[in-house]
Amino acid sequence: MKLLESREDIEFLVNSFYKKVAKDKTIGFFFTDVAKVNWDHHLPKMYSFWESLLFGQASYKGNPMAMHFPVNEKVAIEKPHFAHWIKLWTETVEENFEGETAEAAIYKASNIANLMAYKMEIARKLK
Repeated sequence: MKLLESREDIEFLVNSFYKKVAKDKTIGFFFTDVAKVNWDHHLPKMYSFWESLLFGQASYKGNPMAMHFPVNEKVAIEKPHFAHWIKLWTETVEENFEGETAEAAIYKASNIANLMAYKMEIARKLK
């Protein structure tokens, strides 16, 4: 196990996580079939997103919430989907990293997932 301490570590973590996600039966279809994610475009954004969150680098430019609303309109992204996303993220972090930053990655991801689940639910109710 190693500390999560560099952009390279984030790239490894994000790549490992999305390899799981892409083939996952519970949430993979959101990425492959609904959003039809271009991984060459998506992954670098995720590297910058996590680098910004974990290391305070202002490398991420974007609005992650806004990117999820169109997907949610096509197919509801519900609390169990976000819970599964957190499960996969936590597993991936814990399989590869330890220490405060790894714990922060799990904590922040959980907070993000809970907020997004709430906002997706509200958006469906207001529709």
